[in-house]
Amino acid sequence: MNATVSLTETLLEELYVVVRTTNGLLKKANPSVYEFRPAENMRSFLELANHLVQIPHIDLAILQEKTEDEVRQLEKKLSAGNVAELTHVLEEGYHLVKSYFLSLSEEDFLRKETKAFYAEKGATQAKWLVEIVTHAFHHRAQLFTYLKQTKHEVNMFDLY
Repeated sequence: MNATVSLTETLLEELYVVVRTTNGLLKKANPSVYEFRPAENMRSFLELANHLVQIPHIDLAILQEKTEDEVRQLEKKLSAGNVAELTHVLEEGYHLVKSYFLSLSEEDFLRKETKAFYAEKGATQAKWLVEIVTHAFHHRAQLFTYLKQTKHEVNMFDLY
């Protein structure tokens, strides 16, 4: 196995850690907290959960150079209102991302650049995969914090 494939698989494994642990956190959430918002200028729990579970789908659409309108339509289509729907969106998105990145040649993974509708310049596919993983981990941490703030029984073991 070459180093590029190994790196790709390692990053996808890390993304699946987010998927697995996010699913666990969502299952612990009492629906009564769906409207919880730590501050007026922050997302509610359900808004955050939707954003988090949509990251694989949405970031993949963005890196594939979909327009802002296409991305906004996809966000609406993927909007979920309960744990079963949220976990389905996340699992499905993960498998789409995995399939996309494993289908790339080494050259495309390392050198092919695509540009987001909001960006001035493009990024390589390798950079995009790192971005997807870090984006997902960031929002998973927020979700964990929301659960802690609402007195849910969560701890560091829920993150591994």
